[in-house]
Amino acid sequence: MMKRFERQRDYYAGALMILVGVFAGYVATTYDLGSLREMGPGFFPLILSVLIAALGVGIAATAGRTEGDAYGPMAHGHRVGVDLRGWAAIFAGVVAFIALGHYAGMAPATFACVFLAAIGDRQNTWRSAATLALGITIVAVVVLAFGLRVQMPIIKGF
Repeated sequence: MMKRFERQRDYYAGALMILVGVFAGYVATTYDLGSLREMGPGFFPLILSVLIAALGVGIAATAGRTEGDAYGPMAHGHRVGVDLRGWAAIFAGVVAFIALGHYAGMAPATFACVFLAAIGDRQNTWRSAATLALGITIVAVVVLAFGLRVQMPIIKGF
């Protein structure tokens, strides 16, 4: 019975992603697509929507083909309840990014977001979460601030 439910859940997840991809693609075509040389505002959303729909097809196509019990946290071979720590940590990371992005800048916001989300994994230590957050922050600043010139201060006030 459980295998059937898991297979159906994969089909539904794939179908939902296909629907989101098709809808986003439709909306993207209402904007100017441009060309590869001069991309319009609808080009990137259209490409992204095609990728989302393709991912949905992949999820639905592989439904029920996974080995073992891939759903839900396990402890000693038995299912346990929802891990609220992980959900809370991810939510706190998003809230921290929004707040710190506005008041402190990109670097502190990115560090806090990644650090808080990493702490949600019970296998991470404070040190490994901080190391991960530092690495992602450096990559984000180099790619976003220097490479793509995103209009967000790296550190506010400097």
